[in-house]
Amino acid sequence: MQRRSAIKNLALTIGGTIVLPSWANAWNKESFQNSPFNISPSQENLLAEIVETIVPKTDTPGAKELNIHQFTIKMVADCYDKKSQETFAKGFDLIDIAAKKDFSKSFVECDAKQKLAILNKMSNSENSDEKSFVRLVKNLTIQGYLSSEYVMTNLRIYEFAPARYHGCVPVKK
Repeated sequence: MQRRSAIKNLALTIGGTIVLPSWANAWNKESFQNSPFNISPSQENLLAEIVETIVPKTDTPGAKELNIHQFTIKMVADCYDKKSQETFAKGFDLIDIAAKKDFSKSFVECDAKQKLAILNKMSNSENSDEKSFVRLVKNLTIQGYLSSEYVMTNLRIYEFAPARYHGCVPVKK
């Protein structure tokens, strides 16, 4: 009985080593970029300004400088459902409409305080699409910024084993 299982396992291993390279060679850049979700370059610039408003440049780089807008686009395209992608795409028009309504210019042309006012107004809006768009962009901006290479290597201290153990600590009564 052990001889049969050994032969079966050997045949599976040989078959797997023959088939695996041909299967992996079929992978290419185009096969991973099959998402129909795309945004225009002007929308990408608008998103860069939005993420820069959420995490502006101070003594550390801002979200725009760390290309968080590209992270946001990739996450929405690859990880979110069709409804969220549509909300994301509609949000660009909504934010420009809000900017033109309040300040008579596009969001990109507004100064930092005006941009922040527009985002705050949209996040407190009764319109669910505006709220969802701002919430989605804020969450992805924060996630992308905190997991960026710059933040992980320069701002966070790596601890091999977090939460230290101090065995001999005097106890006060």
